[in-house]
Amino acid sequence: MNRIKLIWDFRGPQAHKIAEHHEIHLKDYIHIKKLDVDITGVEKLGDMHAIAFMVVDEVLMLPLRDALKPNRGEKYS
Repeated sequence: MNRIKLIWDFRGPQAHKIAEHHEIHLKDYIHIKKLDVDITGVEKLGDMHAIAFMVVDEVLMLPLRDALKPNRGEKYS
């Protein structure tokens, strides 16, 4: 099964803190919707850029993309 990393970009001096907070909301959504998703995270890409992400099976990608509006996605390996 292919997996997709849905990514939310945050920029600015508070980017990392905002990404960490967004991950909390992603985990809440996963719990409320009882999704079979176990990979979420935050990555600091620079002083002014961070991302929050969740990894989903490809079959879940379209409905989650439409509901959660990530900035982008990429194949996960």
